[in-house]
Amino acid sequence: MRGITAYGGYVPRLRLQRAAMVEANSWFNKGLKGLAKGERSMCNWDEDSLTMAVEAARDCLAGERPDDIQAIFLASTTLPFSDRHNAGLLATALNFAENKMTMDITASQRAATTGLINALNGVGAGGSTLYVAAEQRRAKSAGTHELLFGDGAAALMLGTENVIAEYLGSYQVAVDFVDHYRGENDDFEYNWEERWIRDEGYLKIVPRALEGLFGQTDLSPSDIDHFIMPTVMGVVPKRVAKMAGIADAAVRDNLHAVMGESGTAHALVMLVECLQTAEPGQTVLMLGWGQGCDALLFRATDALKALAPRNGITGSLARRREETNYNKYLSFNNLVIQDMGIRSELDKQTALTTLYRKRDMLTGFIGGKCRKCGTVQYPKSNVCVSPNCGEFHSQDNHPFSETAATVQSWTADNLTFSPDPPQHFGMVVFEEGGRLMADLTDVDVGQVDVGMPLRMVFRVRERDGDRGFTKYFWKAAPAQSSPS
Repeated sequence: MRGITAYGGYVPRLRLQRAAMVEANSWFNKGLKGLAKGERSMCNWDEDSLTMAVEAARDCLAGERPDDIQAIFLASTTLPFSDRHNAGLLATALNFAENKMTMDITASQRAATTGLINALNGVGAGGSTLYVAAEQRRAKSAGTHELLFGDGAAALMLGTENVIAEYLGSYQVAVDFVDHYRGENDDFEYNWEERWIRDEGYLKIVPRALEGLFGQTDLSPSDIDHFIMPTVMGVVPKRVAKMAGIADAAVRDNLHAVMGESGTAHALVMLVECLQTAEPGQTVLMLGWGQGCDALLFRATDALKALAPRNGITGSLARRREETNYNKYLSFNNLVIQDMGIRSELDKQTALTTLYRKRDMLTGFIGGKCRKCGTVQYPKSNVCVSPNCGEFHSQDNHPFSETAATVQSWTADNLTFSPDPPQHFGMVVFEEGGRLMADLTDVDVGQVDVGMPLRMVFRVRERDGDRGFTKYFWKAAPAQSSPS
């Protein structure tokens, strides 16, 4: 049996209120008022597609690094590097061995579902695949896209043992129907007219994919319990379902009211949210759209209820902070030319030689543990830091990314440059020993205190705009409550 063996998800905690966006722009585009309800997920200034992918993957892995993982795939159209292996960077941040196959999958909004079909078809006995999709799309101000889009990521573990959702088959229709596009050097998508996309695209191409899928399986449309069709056109999924003979009650909520459309990742985001509530025996039909259509069919198994709890999408959605500052959204997404002040004008060049030599420490967040006395420390050094030991060359690699921590001391600095002042940082003490002066992220002014539980998160440390390089490191964030 092939299929999904685990899932994970991540949605940034910031939720920009659409009413605030409409209030700022309706003077120019009065038609936006019809989209003023709800909220969209919004990356913090130190988040992007890669950091969200890391968090979704960590949620999926639940603190483990199975030895049988053979491949790590990353699907997105908004990867931070056009010419650097993003999936390899993801694998390094997750502390996987270098003998894993890694692959970036991109260039279409259905890249995630197309890649998933290929990954499922390639799953063999005794091996697993970690499959991740993430998206952070930018949009022009005063348009509908910035209201409809949202940021998010989802991760799936694929394998043949302890399958929670059996893969029943798929069907693909590839057609160069251009509903939108983004040129090589363009920052924003260009969309065509909605009625054309609906009538000539969704309502004609999607039914062909569904007909092909049902033609090669022993299921009929009436057998579908959950129908996942990501689209910003809210009425289209129900129309497509009715045309195909799928029950209206099977159509899943598209999550637009609570997070928006997360592009390439959204089909998987909706799938993870669906699996968090699905019952064994239920069937799930998922579509991917973009220059054609992918249709994938799954059946939940009894193992679904035995899976250890994950935060998933529902947990991420519950962990939210309302944001009403539209200007902050513009700044975080580099959509406005902002005077950051003299303190921001430092040369941010990254020494790539040091980054390579220290990649385990910097990207993988690996410290050391003394074989003689058991003391753990970060960073790893040639001499044990324990005053009662001092042994030379005695340290084995010790991962810190999944280790719980607390705040020992902290400060909120308004003089140090930060894209979101004040800059919070402090001394972080790890549960197993060791400590680190670390940046704090996802914290609110007045909400930090000594002893506060923390977890480490992979985030953007700084961006070198002159050279187009993004530097990543680990920061401390308030610990999330355990998933139930």
